[in-house]
Amino acid sequence: MQLNNLPAVITGGASGLGAGAARVLAAAGAKVAILDLQMDKARVLAAELGGIAVECDVSSAASAEAAMAAVQAQLGPCGVAVNCAGIASANRILGKDGPLALEVFAKTINVNLVGSFNIMRLAAAQMQQREPNADGERGVIISTASIAAYEGQIGQAAYSASKGGVVAMTLPAARELARFGIRVLAIAPGLFLTPMMQAFPQEVQDALAATLPFPSRLGKPEEYGALVKHMVENPILNGEVVRLDSAVRLPPK
Repeated sequence: MQLNNLPAVITGGASGLGAGAARVLAAAGAKVAILDLQMDKARVLAAELGGIAVECDVSSAASAEAAMAAVQAQLGPCGVAVNCAGIASANRILGKDGPLALEVFAKTINVNLVGSFNIMRLAAAQMQQREPNADGERGVIISTASIAAYEGQIGQAAYSASKGGVVAMTLPAARELARFGIRVLAIAPGLFLTPMMQAFPQEVQDALAATLPFPSRLGKPEEYGALVKHMVENPILNGEVVRLDSAVRLPPK
């Protein structure tokens, strides 16, 4: 699809990978809508990119429905949806204080997996209203998985399960939405220089970067955004999860 003037929704777009995607898509001419709970950051970035900022809790049906309705009212039916909203959890199933609280596991699933599906269903509903291009294409939905979906480490049972669900959801969603001219993809990032990573001491960042075969550095959010852009513009990419990880394979811990 051509990105110029195309309404693009990015959840978790106020920072990290989402902000990287928003910047790249806006530079290509897309009309970006940044959906986030961090509204101060979202408004600043939206103003920088000439887009809009909309408050959204992706794990809530009502919040997401209101946010997507606001996007359509201001920008028109969305043509691209990028799911970057998510939380990281690092908790052992059996810890020093006993078994992991079920609420912790459930929250991770609700934000990372249910939240991705929530935006997917609402974006698809808007995309089917769009006029198809010459290929019959109406929209592209891209979710964010993780290499932890494949090599989850100790303490990542909840996080890996949530991202594994994103991986498993991609192909059946692509098959189902194909008749509407909607493509569905996912990206499984490795180690990226996100706000969470930047909170670590520099020596920790350097040690993590040294584990990456090549290039042996942390990924940049704009490099994630570059893959998002390519996925939107390449009409043959569909139903696939692409690892973006410098060829790293995570050890058990």
